Amino acid sequence: MDVTVNGERRETRDGISVAELLFELGMAGKPVAVEVNERVVKKASHAEHRLSPGDAVEVITFVGGG
Repeated sequence: MDVTVNGERRETRDGISVAELLFELGMAGKPVAVEVNERVVKKASHAEHRLSPGDAVEVITFVGGG
C-alpha cells in the first residue's frame, strides 16, 4: 500500500502499525512525534495504530544542541 511519509510517497505492507513503520525507517526507540492525517498519535498507541492506504504520516525528530 502507498502512504506518504514526510511528504514522500512510500510503499509499505498493508496494515502496518506506526511502530512498525518507525522500525522500517530506523527510528524505533528514538524520541519522535508522529502525526497521521494531521492528528497526533501518542507513543502509547504506536503499536496499535494501523495505517491505511493514502495516509499522510509526519515524523518529527527532536534534536538537542546548544
